[in-house]
Amino acid sequence: MGHPELFVSQSNVFSGFQKPFEEADYIIFGVPFDATSTYRTGARFGPNAIRQASLNIETYSFRTDMDVEDLKLHDLGDLHVSADTKKTLERIALVVKDILEAGKRPVAIGGEHTITLGIMKGLAAKASETAIVSFDAHLDLRNEFMGLKLSHTTFMRRINEEIKPAKIIQVGTRAVCKEELVYAGKAKIEFLPAHRIRREGSVRIARQLNEKLARYEKIYLSIDVDVLDPAYAPAVQNPEPEGIETHTLIGILGNICDNRVMGFDVLEVAPDYDRGVSAVQTAKIIFEILCCLEKSRKGRKKRKK
Repeated sequence: MGHPELFVSQSNVFSGFQKPFEEADYIIFGVPFDATSTYRTGARFGPNAIRQASLNIETYSFRTDMDVEDLKLHDLGDLHVSADTKKTLERIALVVKDILEAGKRPVAIGGEHTITLGIMKGLAAKASETAIVSFDAHLDLRNEFMGLKLSHTTFMRRINEEIKPAKIIQVGTRAVCKEELVYAGKAKIEFLPAHRIRREGSVRIARQLNEKLARYEKIYLSIDVDVLDPAYAPAVQNPEPEGIETHTLIGILGNICDNRVMGFDVLEVAPDYDRGVSAVQTAKIIFEILCCLEKSRKGRKKRKK
């Protein structure tokens, strides 16, 4: 792994099960960054809280018949972040590029959602064949907000303009402004609102997503934990009522995760706003995604034989 100087090692490693970098399939790293937060701050404490939660919940997945304990994980620790958003995003891009070149999947835990722009910069070489599926209460498509063109409220627009992925689909949407709706229409960015997910159910929504994703060679998943209703995840930076349930989110993710998923992030937990509930939810979501990806990977190996 290049650029080890960019990381601060942690006393707790995610899940408690650690393989050397060379042997690992999934590379986890924290990004304790929330410099552009505009409502509640504290997502910089998210990576540590999520790691702590991951050590205190069981690792077996009934959905997949897989166990995180058996996966090959490596936790790099937390990225050295800068107060300068652009510098932090540049560091993230370097790390992601290194991980991909090593033939491994990056898993980022944060940290505010602006982080995803840095990740996509690291994936830029494959952007033209990559569909981004973002689970988020918000569209984050403003051109600028509070004088900033680079923030957690604008990053998805910057991704669309600068990185130019093959497709952007947003899931769980329920908090937007008119400017974002107009831009989404012009840019052909699709979104599936939370009320539609509740009405149609996770299986039908996942089927629709799979149909939309069928033509793309690569998929990147981004999960802002505020996609969940605040009843399930109160400790997020920008909570919005009428969100989806944890089991619904995991159900959709489980049905769209396949070998095309090149990496994912789970972000925006601000743990000081509850007593660990949101961090536990987040650790569970990461466990289930990892198990789904591993099941898909092993299934592909069997088919090749």
